[in-house]
Amino acid sequence: QVQLVESGGGLVQAGGSLRLSCASSIGTSGSRAMGWFRQAPGKEREFVASISRTGLSTLHADSVKGRFTISRDNTNNTVYLQMNSLTPEDTAVYYCAARPTTDWRANRSLNAYDSWGQGTQVTVSS
Repeated sequence: QVQLVESGGGLVQAGGSLRLSCASSIGTSGSRAMGWFRQAPGKEREFVASISRTGLSTLHADSVKGRFTISRDNTNNTVYLQMNSLTPEDTAVYYCAARPTTDWRANRSLNAYDSWGQGTQVTVSS
């Protein structure tokens, strides 16, 4: 497992933007496919976006497509989630996750990830 630390969450008005960052202890030689998930109060954790080890392939949930963008910078071991046009329905704790080194592909399933960060709160006010 690797250590993952999320940052960039906060309180924003509807229509605003935030950029989340996930710093990892993974060296560039051991880069992994990464993902973002979120969990709202009383709801299950859900997929938001994922990016392959190289960054050439990405997946986004339908609910965020066109508004959120996942990206990565392997030179500083950081994955980003740019969130635009935020709505109150985006309010949740956002988690960064890493896949095992044996699979470099992006993936939508929670079970495909073996390392998780502590999460960062995103609150969108109406």
